[in-house]
Amino acid sequence: MRALSIAATGMLAQQTNVEVIANNLANMNTTAYKQQRAEFQDLLYQNVEQPGAQSSDSGTLVSSGIQLGAGVRTAAVYRINSQGTLTQTTNPYDLAINGAGYFHVQLPDGTDAYTRAGNFALSPEGQIVTQDGYVVAPGIAVPANATAVTINTQGQVQATIPGQTAPQTVGQFELTRFPNEGGLNLLGGTLLSETPASGSPQSAVPGSPGFGTVQQGFLEAANVNAVEEMT
Repeated sequence: MRALSIAATGMLAQQTNVEVIANNLANMNTTAYKQQRAEFQDLLYQNVEQPGAQSSDSGTLVSSGIQLGAGVRTAAVYRINSQGTLTQTTNPYDLAINGAGYFHVQLPDGTDAYTRAGNFALSPEGQIVTQDGYVVAPGIAVPANATAVTINTQGQVQATIPGQTAPQTVGQFELTRFPNEGGLNLLGGTLLSETPASGSPQSAVPGSPGFGTVQQGFLEAANVNAVEEMT
């Protein structure tokens, strides 16, 4: 029966691994999705005879002992936060982060969330929002009569207004970093939230030391390799 129990832990671990791979493949076309990997570790061992103990038969030291394994368990499912390929689009409100950082998003209940998915749009009020309608902090409003919007690599937003000789600056994007990205909590919908494990957020203008830049008219693709997932 012990052997069956040990084998069962292996089956459960393999099931977790397959589920993680399936989720990666399902999100291959999700903007800025980050590949996940399952990590495993062996369970506690039963020490029938401790290595280095004195043998009860001969009185000599046992060189290797007898330690029986109890199986395996899932230790963690972690994200691989490598850069995804930047894909060009025709939408001026599409933004890709080239380098480190996250966009800061304000949820309807007032809490903060973070994402690398920059497939933004305009709300009826003219604010730049996510596909789910969440405001992108610090809150950027584009005038209704703007004929063109440009966003430079440092995140400065300028709108061309009829009757004005020069574009008008209407907002500034910021990027946010965390001491430990692996500690962020997955909320779904490409959103993440801060946790004690992630550390406190640090925000700056794109292009600041340690922060990436933004690319208008591009989106970051998922960093999933289908061939790698299937092998």
